[in-house]
Amino acid sequence: MNTQATGPTPKRQPLKRIEIAQQLREAIVEGTYGNGELLPGENELADRFDVSRGTIRRALESLAEEHLVDTRTGIGSFVTFDGHALDQGASWGNALALGGIQTSVRILRAERIVDPELAASVSPTGMEFLALDRLRLLPDGTPVSLERSRVPFIGALARVPEHGLVGDSLTTTMGEAGLVPASGEQWVSATPLSEADAALLERASGDLFLNSIRITRDSGGAFIEKVVSWLDPAHFRLHTYFGA
Repeated sequence: MNTQATGPTPKRQPLKRIEIAQQLREAIVEGTYGNGELLPGENELADRFDVSRGTIRRALESLAEEHLVDTRTGIGSFVTFDGHALDQGASWGNALALGGIQTSVRILRAERIVDPELAASVSPTGMEFLALDRLRLLPDGTPVSLERSRVPFIGALARVPEHGLVGDSLTTTMGEAGLVPASGEQWVSATPLSEADAALLERASGDLFLNSIRITRDSGGAFIEKVVSWLDPAHFRLHTYFGA
């Protein structure tokens, strides 16, 4: 009988990057690192989290994309969060958390679907998707958003209907499946709620909500997620950046 030696199980770098970015994000929002303060260097952070400098660099890049830090070559990463709400394209939950509002999520639907129309428009390599529909709730139970995500039905995402989200987070589950957002596009308009969506959001049919359609892709241009969201305009706003 032949045996084959195996080495240590490699670290799941995409997931580690997401975990590290989340811990640093929380430290910034909570004020551990104040506006204008220099974060610990890449070497120190790599030792602290027991990962490579490359993983730390990618975590800092994601924070820079959220405008939480400004990384300067040869100097380091400075905190640029001043306590005000910032645009959080990656997560509506993070957007509210940065504004000091904690929310919970109620999953309405988590199942495998076959969607040839979606596949034809965004993902020619497959027609199977995870359909994940969620309500985001304030501490008093008031719904503030309705989000319908469609992501490739692969890896950890294919286990969601039976086992749920990793860490109760779609972003973390996507990272474990190897799906890391790098670019995307988004459309936002003020649109009346349909009768069915109004019932889910506990509002009146025809109430105006922000309707967001967002498509994200990885660094190679492959489809990662399409999410259609209905957002309470009392708690969400569009925040864009331009210029150098």
